[in-house]
Amino acid sequence: MSQGPDEAAFVAALDRVSAAHPGLDPLSAGLLAALDLGLPGDSRAFARTFGVEHALVLRSLVGLEEAGLVVVTARDGRTQRTRYESAGCAT
Repeated sequence: MSQGPDEAAFVAALDRVSAAHPGLDPLSAGLLAALDLGLPGDSRAFARTFGVEHALVLRSLVGLEEAGLVVVTARDGRTQRTRYESAGCAT
């Protein structure tokens, strides 16, 4: 996780999210853990930081949005970069 969040902090956030939402797959839990750490909700940045295919991140975001756990705040139609936030933060 070079140039990303502190590994120990991320693992702790991942543990918290996984305990709160035991049915989530690891990628979805990671997306929520990143938000829990205050990282910006940006699909491309997450994919690049964690070395995950952007398409997989987008697929996980769809599931999180359908579950009411995140809210998509912006989507670039050309690049598919998606900005999102925790549903609890949405106004």
